[in-house]
Formats: sequence, structure tokens, C-alpha cells
Amino acid sequence: MNLKAKIFLLAIVPFALAIGGITYGVRQQAQSLAQAQHETTQAAYMASKEIELRHYVEIAKSAIAPYYDAPATDPRSDDERRRLALDALQRLDFGQDGYFFVYTMHGTSLMHPRQPDLVGRDLWLMRDPNGALTIQELIEQASKGGGYVRYVWRRPSTGLIAPKLGYVVPLERWGWMMGTGIYLEDVETTLARIDSQAATNIERTLMWIGAIALAGLAIIAVCGAVLNISEHRSADAKLKRLARQVVDSQEQERARLSRELHDGISQMLVSVKLLLESALARFEHGTAREPTAEAALATSLGRLSGTLREVRRISHALRPAMLDDLGLAAALEQLVREFDGQDGIEARFESMDDGKPCATQRTTLPDPVNTVLFRIAQEALTNIARHAQASRAVITLDIAAHAVTLDITDNGRGFDAHGALSDPASGVGLRNMRERLDTLGGTLAIGSQLGRTSITASVPLPLAAPNLQGLTDER
Repeated sequence: MNLKAKIFLLAIVPFALAIGGITYGVRQQAQSLAQAQHETTQAAYMASKEIELRHYVEIAKSAIAPYYDAPATDPRSDDERRRLALDALQRLDFGQDGYFFVYTMHGTSLMHPRQPDLVGRDLWLMRDPNGALTIQELIEQASKGGGYVRYVWRRPSTGLIAPKLGYVVPLERWGWMMGTGIYLEDVETTLARIDSQAATNIERTLMWIGAIALAGLAIIAVCGAVLNISEHRSADAKLKRLARQVVDSQEQERARLSRELHDGISQMLVSVKLLLESALARFEHGTAREPTAEAALATSLGRLSGTLREVRRISHALRPAMLDDLGLAAALEQLVREFDGQDGIEARFESMDDGKPCATQRTTLPDPVNTVLFRIAQEALTNIARHAQASRAVITLDIAAHAVTLDITDNGRGFDAHGALSDPASGVGLRNMRERLDTLGGTLAIGSQLGRTSITASVPLPLAAPNLQGLTDER
């Protein structure tokens, strides 16, 4: 893992952990608050319902008090007072599902306004859908002096089983249990609505946190990308500058070796050749002839001449003196003249001045431009000799006011230029040409098909000026 990836992870991982911790903490806290709100609301609702039920029962007791608390002198019989009390209770209600009920302490229904079919029935053993003995639970609570009971009962308005909160009291003198109840579906609906709203608020808060997290990650990613691009551009500029320095150093070393070979070793070989020629002349004009020695000296002179030519060829290939003394056009003309006839290839050089043919080209170009274009011509001719199977090659140099263009064409078999440039195993020479031109802000255009291949190198001189200045400064 490189340094950039480590820095990126050091920025992302703590941020992600922090956001995750915040999200978890907010969610837990919000759920706790929602649960507390649910319990508080439920307790408040139940307390209000209990007070309401107690109030209803007190009203019912007041309604039957004239019959239940009648003095002994009351002319009405006890059965008549009981009947009047049941009639009064049956007329009392508080809504479609609000009514009073009366049972004996043994479970017999005495009055039920909404379910008259239960009146007179012994419901002591009646069980609800959950198996609970509902009437026994109500009577048990009444026998303790009265209180609240939660149970399930069929709701008159819907006909469905629903949870209910009942409040019952005993009427001990008559052996009755009287009570009423409120169905809790409304309470549960209200609580469910509150819970749903709380859950929606929690989800909305988490979505905001997620959006903030995504925005933060996006900002980090953008900053990382900007930093990466900036560093990449800086590294690319440094790499190009290093490449220019390497190429410049290579050219300087080539020039130094060329001078050493031309001025040092070449002169020494010429001196040795002169000495050998003088010795051979003495043998030939002397009185005592040594044929064997003369033959050895002649052979040595021949080999020495070949060595001298090879040294001069190597010196010229390293850095032709004509390139520095007479300029690019003369160096290219000499290069083509030496290449002409090799492997049966006819080579020709053409010099242009702003697109028009001319006999000589006297324009002085900057030394880096001369070097780059000369090396490109060398590489192109080498490729033609090795791979093109061509019979003709033409090098054209066109120097205009704002650009210099070098075009090398041949009539060979052609090649896949795109594949050669994209394949790391091939096209090294073409990539070297492009990299050399990049240092000057130049461009390389390659067109190839069967019977014609063209390589065009162009250097816009004004655009190359800053690069040339950089090369001059580095030197």
C-alpha cells in the first residue's frame, strides 16, 4: 500500500468510525426518548381514562342512590327498587361504546344495554379468546372493594374483539357488581401514531446524518483527487524534467566521447598509421628486403585503416560534428548520404523553407531542437532498414517562421502504429521519439499503411521557447 492510500485511509477510516458512532448513539438515544415518550403518554392516557371511569361510576351510583339508599319507610318493595335501578343504569351511556353493566356476585348478567342476549345468563365460566375468565376477574376485583381490570371484549360499534379497561364496584346490599369500561383501541391508535411519528423523526435524523456523512466523504474524496492530480502533475513535470536532464546528459556524453574519439584516439591512430607507412617505405627502398615483414606491415596498415574508419564512423554516430558546425540540414543531408544504398534502399533528403523547396537551409535552430530532430531521423532510418522492407526513403526538413517539421516517409510494408505504441514489448523507438518531442512541446504524427509510412515530427518554436530556456538553465 502506497503512502497516498495510507493517508487517504487515515482520513476516511476515523471519519467513518466517528460518523458510525454518532449514528449509533443518536439512534439509541432517540429510541430511548421515543420509548420514554411512549410510556409517559400511555401512563397519562391511562390515568386520564381511569379518572374518567371512576367519574362515570360515581355518576351511576348517584343515579341509583334513591333506590339503593331508600329508607325503610319507602313504600316500594326491594325488588321494585332493584328493577328501577337497573332501568336507570340502562338509560345511562356515554357514546356508542360507553355503557354500564351489572352482574350478580355469582356471575349472572342482570343488565347489558349493548348485548341484551347475555341478560339472565350465567357467565361465571366464560373465557375470552386468550382463555382468561373475564367475569371472574371482574367479580374478584369488585369483591375487594372495587378497582380497575384490563380485559378484552367485543366492541359494539365494530363487532370485533378489542382491549378494554373496566372499573367495577360492589353493591353489597343487593349482591351486585356494577361497572363500566372504555375500549383502548383509541389509546393504542394514538400511541401507535406517536410511535410512528417518532420513528419517522429518527429515520429523518439518520438520513440527515447519512447525507452529511456522504457529503463529508465526497469532500474528502474530492480533496484527495485534487491532491492526487496536483501531485501527479508535479511528479509528471519532475519526470519530464528528469527525462530532459537524462537526454541532455546523454547528448553531452555522446559529444564528449565523439570529441575524444575524433581528437584523441583518431589522431593517435593516424600517427601510428604514418609510422607504419614510413617503416614500410624503408623496407621497400632498403637494400635488404624482408617480404614477410613487408606483408605483415601492409596487413597491419590495412587493418589500421579499417579501424580508423570505424572510429570515425562511431564518432560521427555519437555526435556528428557537422550538426554543431553547419546545422541540422547539413547533418541530415550527410546522414541520408551515408544511408543511401544500404540494404538496397534509395534515400533522398529534401530541404524546405516555409513549405517551398530550397537548395540550402541556412536557418539556425536551437541546439536542443537540432539534437531531437536528428535523433528522430536516425531512429526512423534504423527502423526502415530493420523492419520496413522498403526500397525508397525520403527525409524532408521544413523550417518555417513559427515551427520546424521533419517528415520521414518510406514505401515499405507498413505497421500497426496504435498497437506498436500501446504494446510495452514493442514500439520503444517510437515512444522515445514522442518523449523527446514532449520535452520541447512538440508533436509526433504517425501514419502507416501498405506501401507508405510517414512519421512527422513538429516543434512549434514559440511553444518550445520555455522548454529550451529550461534546458539552457539546466546546462
